[in-house]
Amino acid sequence: MSFTIELGATAPYFSLPATDGKTYSLNDFAGKDNIVIFFTCNHCPFVVGSDEVTRQTAERFADSTAFVAINSNSVNTKPGDSFEKMVSRMAEQQFPWTYLHDESQEVALAYGGLKTPHFYVFNKDRKLVYNGRGVDSPRLAENITVNDLDNALEELI
Repeated sequence: MSFTIELGATAPYFSLPATDGKTYSLNDFAGKDNIVIFFTCNHCPFVVGSDEVTRQTAERFADSTAFVAINSNSVNTKPGDSFEKMVSRMAEQQFPWTYLHDESQEVALAYGGLKTPHFYVFNKDRKLVYNGRGVDSPRLAENITVNDLDNALEELI
């Protein structure tokens, strides 16, 4: 049976290392009204196919919303998702979000991250207002007709 946190739930706390060499906790993003926490990785074709759309959303809502990406994949099963490769990918792509490494997978379990990419939108009180996909065609951006992440943020703001 799958688990993911439900609407209205408070964002589970985390403290994880980032690709920029710092460690971030949920509290480090208190300066933004909203926060998008999403489970992602380096290799998944659904992530790679929709990264630029996610970038556009992050840039569009940057004034009010922090974007935090978390990679919880095991390096034992996905060597391309190692922390070192995360650092390289961020250096190459310059994504407008903080990229965290959840080596123990405890954060993914606390949130109930079901797939990549999996998005959680929290309001100023850090209550969950959206949980799910970013877009309807994450693998092939040219086929996107619905951007649920944009829609959730527009409704929230």
